[in-house]
Parts: sequence; C-alpha cells; structure tokens
Amino acid sequence: MAILKILQYPDERLHKVAGKVERVNEATRKLVRNMAETMYSAPGVGLAATQVDVHEQIIVVDVSEAHNQLKVFINPEVIASSGEEECEEGCLSVPGIYEKVRRAEKVTVRALDEKGEPFTLEADGFLAVCIQHEIDHLRGKVFVEYLSQLKQTRIRAKLKKRQRETL
Repeated sequence: MAILKILQYPDERLHKVAGKVERVNEATRKLVRNMAETMYSAPGVGLAATQVDVHEQIIVVDVSEAHNQLKVFINPEVIASSGEEECEEGCLSVPGIYEKVRRAEKVTVRALDEKGEPFTLEADGFLAVCIQHEIDHLRGKVFVEYLSQLKQTRIRAKLKKRQRETL
C-alpha cells in the first residue's frame, strides 16, 4: 500500500468533477486501500479520490474513535436528506482551517462498496456531515466555498503564506 499525495487548496485540480466508476476491479480496490491508508496517516476521517488527483467517484470515511470502521462509497449519491445543522468542518486539503458549514442533518446514500455491490446507508450526525463533505469533493467543491468571499480570500492568503514559509 502507499501514502498518496493530498492536493492542497486552492489547487485547481480540486475543482475537477469526478467521473463515475464504470467497473469496480482490482485497480479500484487498490486505490481504496491506498486512500484509506492515506486518510488514516494524515490523520483524517474522510478522503475523496479527487483529493489525491484521481477524478473518479470514490470516497472513504471512518468516523470511529478506533479507526476500524472504514466505509467505502463508489459512485455515491444522496437520495434523501432532511433537517439542517451547522457543524465545524476541517479538510485534509485545507490543513489547519476549521469553519462552520450548514448541511443536512440526515442523509440517505446509495453507492457501491469495494466489491461492486450496491448498498444504501442512512446516516446522521458527524457521519452525515462527512459523507456530504466528501461528495462535494467529487463535484469539485471544497468546504471553504460555502463561506463568504472575505473568509475565502483570508484562507487563501493564509495558506499561500504557510506554503511560502515551508519552502
């Protein structure tokens, strides 16, 4: 397995819309394993293929304390949502930035698992937030884009300054 490079906002590749996975095969499963390893080592609770510069509809999520409940969603689609909540979010592509974002409180998601088997999952709370956040990545959207233009500008400036300091 391998640790993959995570794209950093405002990298334009984060805005590419991911295409559907036509066939779940061994290459797909290898990518899922590498994404999971990358997410756990970062450390994070979710990762979309877009964030590792693979523009296919694949996300991995694990919100468990022990990091032992990996959920894999291939071609995920929210088929129902209800309620609304505001939750503080962070992102492996926007390191060190945490902001409140409004999302659906509950979602029902239809997807394929790593074997290519279809399933439906009802999620609420933090898991629902993570799933919506990662699906946004597949659509080319980063969570900071829910914020005001002023906050987005400040975040971009902060991240560019940080990048210059690490060079």
